Amino acid sequence: MLIQQKAGHLSSMPPGGRLIDRLPLEWYETNKRILRKRTVSGKEIALKFLGENPALSQDDVLYADDHSIIAIDILPSDAIVVKPQSMYEMASVCYEIGNKHLPLFYEAEALLVPYEDPLFRLLTAGGFAPARESRKLLQPLKTTVAAHGHSGSSLFSKILQLTTPAGNV
Repeated sequence: MLIQQKAGHLSSMPPGGRLIDRLPLEWYETNKRILRKRTVSGKEIALKFLGENPALSQDDVLYADDHSIIAIDILPSDAIVVKPQSMYEMASVCYEIGNKHLPLFYEAEALLVPYEDPLFRLLTAGGFAPARESRKLLQPLKTTVAAHGHSGSSLFSKILQLTTPAGNV
């Protein structure tokens, strides 16, 4: 089955007795324009999004008819979970993770990043108390900041100004 666009979201498409067939995806597959996978019931699905990035998310509906709905299920993955205790700690953790150009996710007052041992050791050494957990990485933190913009007023410097007493930056 060829899918070229999303059909909606389960929150606005009640099943009404239809079978919900899940298409399991890893977090890093949610932005792929072309992908071939199988649903839980074994149906072969070819995703071919020719326009913009599909940005698939949990419970997005790819197909629906009178009998079934095919919806996205993002699989849990190994993640580093950090629960910053202050805005300064939040800024510092985001800076360290952003400096590594790793994807960052936010959920229930916690920052999540796909697990990498060197980053886990770095965050531990920095005193941030990271935890290693299996989590669904559902809410990517999106920014409008261009990578390596050196205008002298970066997002990090603005956060530091907000969280540090005057004159200590």
